Amino acid sequence: MNLEKVIFGFFIVLALTLNFGFFLGEIDNPDHHGIVELFLVVVVNLIATGLKLGDRSQMGAVLLATSLCADLQLIGAAVIWAIAAHVSDDGMTPQVMASIVSLSGGALIANVISVTMLVGETLMLRR
Repeated sequence: MNLEKVIFGFFIVLALTLNFGFFLGEIDNPDHHGIVELFLVVVVNLIATGLKLGDRSQMGAVLLATSLCADLQLIGAAVIWAIAAHVSDDGMTPQVMASIVSLSGGALIANVISVTMLVGETLMLRR
């Protein structure tokens, strides 16, 4: 068993599962979506992106692209959260929370594509 591939797969799947955990719940209810969970999703997605940087194959390029899309959306969600919590006079409104969760949903789709491609590539390998 290749430890590098285990770690690679672990972070890709962890990024998906953490993102799903954050996304799940009423879209406009801040009680269903925690800031710590969003922080962990961003960090794990950035680690997964870093692990994808070394692959020079076509599959690696597409995996990196999906990861960059997820990173961009999750960082955007975190920025919106920070602005709502610390800059805006209105604070965390249901509309702002819905925007944050929607961005997380886009990242979730990118993570699903990434995991699907990884599983598909693994199934195509022959011993």
